[in-house]
Amino acid sequence: MDRPRIGTPLHVRPCGPWREVSERLAEYGNAVVYSTWGEWLPTAVTEPRLRPLLGRDWTRYRRLPDPTVRHRFVASRLLMKYTAAAALRTDPASLDVSYRLGGRPYLRGFDQVDLSLTHTGDLMAVGISRDGRVGVDAEPADRKMRFGLLREVMCTPSEEAELAPLPEDEQTAETLRLWTLKEAYTKALGQGMRLGFTEFGFGLRTGRLLAPDGSRAAPGQWAFATHHALGRYLISAACHDAGLDTSRDTSARTTLDPGFAAAMAEMSPPVS
Repeated sequence: MDRPRIGTPLHVRPCGPWREVSERLAEYGNAVVYSTWGEWLPTAVTEPRLRPLLGRDWTRYRRLPDPTVRHRFVASRLLMKYTAAAALRTDPASLDVSYRLGGRPYLRGFDQVDLSLTHTGDLMAVGISRDGRVGVDAEPADRKMRFGLLREVMCTPSEEAELAPLPEDEQTAETLRLWTLKEAYTKALGQGMRLGFTEFGFGLRTGRLLAPDGSRAAPGQWAFATHHALGRYLISAACHDAGLDTSRDTSARTTLDPGFAAAMAEMSPPVS
């Protein structure tokens, strides 16, 4: 199996560029996009189809008392819906986003497609994959994560050995990068913070997944990447290649589970 790859995250707005999302899916089997709350606020406020777009999130949206929280909630859900719709080449309102235990989003009827959502500060990011699990995490690039304070709770012995000799500034930056990678990986697994960060590691130079003793783990099955966004954030992504015979055509008509498609055809979502 070829080692999976992750493309550079795309900065998207309500106007796009959405075609590039579908192109990333075709090339890499995954795509990572990011945006800011402010770039989606006008759409969140003026979108006439907001209720069908939010779907089952509509009730939760209506119950949020703080207007700022409500707008941010809408923006993140619209980003997720628009991204999935671009990948599947369909109408965002036709997609049904639901949540697994622990809050992980998924597209009902599209078992082949995996989603991950993260946000920090004014940034929000979405990962989508047709080849296996995906996880994304973001942090402010200037967040001070001190190696000396965190090494016992987040570092394997091999990571500690690589980090310890570094100058303080580099050590702090690498500790933050490792944190985001570990968050992205555990999100992709659906474990979140339930999986201890000392139970797996990464090579600082190679970026490969390692066992606690520094030996290779899961060769060829995972890809990891960290990129800067907007000059002030780090976005890390973890993508798994399940080795399935997935189709390059990820349009809704070929990816949608037939049974779910039949059930949806009998239903018309409320629009008022």
